[in-house]
Order: sequence, then structure tokens, then C-alpha cells
Amino acid sequence: MSEAALAAVRTYGSAAWDKAVERFKTTQGSLVTLYAASRQSVGVAVTLPDGSRLTLSPGEHNQLQAKVIALFAPQYASGALLLYPGDTADKDLYIASQQLIEIGIPVSEHDKLPDLILYLPEKKWLYLIEVVTSHGPMTPKRIVELNAMLKDCSAGKIFVTAFPTFAEFRRHMRNIAWETEVWIAEVPEHLIHFNGDRFLGPRE
Repeated sequence: MSEAALAAVRTYGSAAWDKAVERFKTTQGSLVTLYAASRQSVGVAVTLPDGSRLTLSPGEHNQLQAKVIALFAPQYASGALLLYPGDTADKDLYIASQQLIEIGIPVSEHDKLPDLILYLPEKKWLYLIEVVTSHGPMTPKRIVELNAMLKDCSAGKIFVTAFPTFAEFRRHMRNIAWETEVWIAEVPEHLIHFNGDRFLGPRE
């Protein structure tokens, strides 16, 4: 029992009981609000592939983005550069503008980009990753939109949807486009490939 609660209980049966209860409710309510705000204010720390650090705004979406960077990237895109993470509160938090321009990605339209972009220079592979907690998975419509926007991009495109759990994946699986990859954070060592003889590589 907290000190505030104990102080109120000690007045039970006395004339001071009613005031003690009201004081406890007021104080406890303020503390709950304060603690909740404190938890919400804690950002999501991310170590980028180059070793530098970035703090994303708090929330479920950015927590999943952080897992993609920490778990997916080293295993399936080893050596890749992070060119863009779409922070939920600040879309301009981090954007490698020069590198995006060099491979033909229009920086002026970065609000239309997927949640995360990784680029593997060695193979000229571009990983376009949607974190499902924002706008949903890589649907056929989304693939058409991205291909149109990236028509001048010289890199081979790999479309990925990141899910937090299998349960969330099952909710969206009917809408996922063929020839895309699915990564699930609760089983980070596996990928699900939707159809085709190509696995984790751009279409030739």
C-alpha cells in the first residue's frame, strides 16, 4: 500500500475521513496522469546500421520500426544503409537526402515513401518496408503507387511488410501483394515469401 493510501486509511472512522479520501483521489489522479505522461514521453532508441544512434518518438509503430532496424536489417540486409525511417511524429527526423537523390528517389515526395527504406549498395537492392501498424501491408495498390513514384530509381526493389505478431499477419494476409516479403517480429529469424521463384531479391 502506498503512503498516500495508508494515510487515508488511518483516518477511517474519524471526522477527517471524508477529507482524507478526497485528498487521496486528487493526489492519486494527478500521479496517474503524471506517470502516464512520463511513460509516453520516453522515445524509442535505435542504433542505425552505421553505428550512429537515433531516438524515434514513442509508440507501437516506432517500436516495430526499431525491431526492423535491429533484427531484420542485420539478417536480411546485412551491409545496407538506412536511408529513411518514417517517424510518426516527425517525418523529417532522419532522411539521407543525397543518397536518395543519387538512386533516383524523389525526396520532395518523401511523405509518400514507405515507413522504412534500406539500400544495399553492393547489390543495388532497395528494401521498401511498410510497418503494418501505420497504413497497412504492401497491397497491390501500394506496389503500383511506389513503382510509379520510383520510376526513375535505378535500384532493384524489394517490397516488405513488417508485422509485430502472427495474429496481426493473419488479419492482413488476404491483402498482401504477390512477389513481396513478410517479416514477423515475434519470429525474426524467418521470412514468408508470397509466391514466385524469386526469394528476397528484385525482379529482373
